[in-house]
Amino acid sequence: MRDRAMPAVALSVVIVNWNGRRYLPDCLAALVPQLPDGAELIVVDNGSRDGSREWLAQQAGVTLVALEENVGFAAGVNAGLRVASGEAILLLNNDAFVEPGCVAAFCAALRDHPDAAAFGGVLLFDHAPHLVASAGIVMHCDGLALDLWPCRPLASVPAQPQPIFGPSGGLALYRRTLLDDIGWFDARFFAYLEDADLAVRAVLRGWRSLVIPAARARHIYSATGVHGSPFKSRLLARNRWRVIVRGFPAATLVRCALPIAGYELAACVVALLTRRWAALAGRLEALGELHRLLAERRAILHRRHAGDLLGRALAPARWPWQLHAGQRRLDEVLRARRAP
Repeated sequence: MRDRAMPAVALSVVIVNWNGRRYLPDCLAALVPQLPDGAELIVVDNGSRDGSREWLAQQAGVTLVALEENVGFAAGVNAGLRVASGEAILLLNNDAFVEPGCVAAFCAALRDHPDAAAFGGVLLFDHAPHLVASAGIVMHCDGLALDLWPCRPLASVPAQPQPIFGPSGGLALYRRTLLDDIGWFDARFFAYLEDADLAVRAVLRGWRSLVIPAARARHIYSATGVHGSPFKSRLLARNRWRVIVRGFPAATLVRCALPIAGYELAACVVALLTRRWAALAGRLEALGELHRLLAERRAILHRRHAGDLLGRALAPARWPWQLHAGQRRLDEVLRARRAP
């Protein structure tokens, strides 16, 4: 049975799936009982070839948006938004399994925080649910968008909602008023950092985001993109520059020029020494798009609110040894994961 004890809210849930048939039964089994009456459940299938589409077509209460090819996470979400009618949009990864009370916590946040327009949940490692994988986005002044509270023990997480730069698209709730104002995901990102790009646009317009610690889900980290793969490395390198060029105002770029340049130099040297050509290819791809990105930048910054809202929201750049230590800790956690 659905949870009827929650406040009334017009809610649409959008899940993007690509060859995730093995995850979908557990994902929906955890989610559906928590949905309030009248909620929409929309699953966008990105041209799967593993039986996902056939299985979804048999599920009662699921609106299936069947795409003929894999258009990526960003465009997949947008396809779901085109058919969604809710006042609030909940995004959930197909390999994420909501914990009890997750949807209720989000709905309560909508009611209790009318000044906030986006809400992030806490994603836990599926194989280590006592550890946080991500609780949202921290945007640093070197242009790096990193996870909030990565590998932090869940027991140490604050109980009350906390301000964040923006939510992670794997477990995020957006008011439609926000999306109507700033636009949807940029489909050209395909995957990775499209949520950071949207968060930058939200901050520039003065919207506020919160993480809701009671809204939690277990997540199979990088089940689709594969942690450390050339595919993921290329998109992260390319999309990082898209975020910077499109959304960092001139004053912010001047203030952050040294951290941005320092990170780029270090990252390129490491890529060359380790022959990670995909990371270099992603940067070259962004450079080739510069003319278009500058045109988009003008449109985005033309609508920003006065004042250095973005600059005040950026966290200090992390030192290379801090980044290395964080990566080593993440690698240790993932090595403990059993092969799916």
